[in-house]
Amino acid sequence: MDLDQLRTFDRIVREQSFTKAAAYLNITQATASMRMRALEQLLGVTLFVRGRTVTLTDQGMTFLPFARRIIGTAQEAREALRRVERGRIAIASLRSLVSPLITESLLRFQEKYPAVDVVVNEGRQAQIAAMLHERDVEMGILCWPNLDPLIVDLIPLLIMRERVPLVVSADIAARLPAQPGIEEVLALVPRVISLRWWQADPETATVLARLGRTSVELPTGPGRRLAIKGQGLGFFVQSAVADDLAAGRLVEITPADFGPLHRDTAMVVRSKAALERPMLADFIREIAAECARVGEIIDNRLEVFLPAA
Repeated sequence: MDLDQLRTFDRIVREQSFTKAAAYLNITQATASMRMRALEQLLGVTLFVRGRTVTLTDQGMTFLPFARRIIGTAQEAREALRRVERGRIAIASLRSLVSPLITESLLRFQEKYPAVDVVVNEGRQAQIAAMLHERDVEMGILCWPNLDPLIVDLIPLLIMRERVPLVVSADIAARLPAQPGIEEVLALVPRVISLRWWQADPETATVLARLGRTSVELPTGPGRRLAIKGQGLGFFVQSAVADDLAAGRLVEITPADFGPLHRDTAMVVRSKAALERPMLADFIREIAAECARVGEIIDNRLEVFLPAA
């Protein structure tokens, strides 16, 4: 069984004619007939009811979806190989960092490599760790240190520290004294917003959720909107609310014993061999530039691991 036989089989089904199928495939009708006889002999069944109009037998109907699946898989494989020829990079990042770290770095990267395919996956810590473990991606951006006991061989290239301030809406902040107590703050907001920025919540975040009248766990976007409307307060990673803080839609507050937290994230790879690809090394450098803009670099091993630019 070969792809020519399967493609000929599929085309005969579509055209309901050996003659039209042969013309479409730019082969002779004799060649089309020969391919079908060989396929039927291989399968040990009759695929067509041959007549003025060619129709499928019950065996042919059963075989058709499998034949098309094989053809589709072959086409996908061929396209994947074409992408590899022109270049392909796959990375994964925490959802909260895709916009602040990847957007601008990707634009700069693709100015230099306009024909390279780039795949950016996003997810939670465990999902990114799994993608790295399965070799679905070459580089990941995740919380550090990684606490997943099943994946212990990640190599950190750069570690970034971000502030995680406690924020409320401008209206709520205007009703608070300069240095409010946490009870005063919680009396004005109906709920604490939890966003699971960390692999394990710090004690401060856990205490805040416990003290609130109610708490809600949300993704970043809905959490921001809730806070801006004055319907909650929460610890937000600085990069996620930088524009809101600058515009005055949200305000950072520092109640006694509830100062800003921080979160460490790292760019990691499973193997140093991945860094031998100049394209990936260049993309990592571009993302590193965004890391320096977004947070504080507390460990930088890029010069050690990356080849000279």
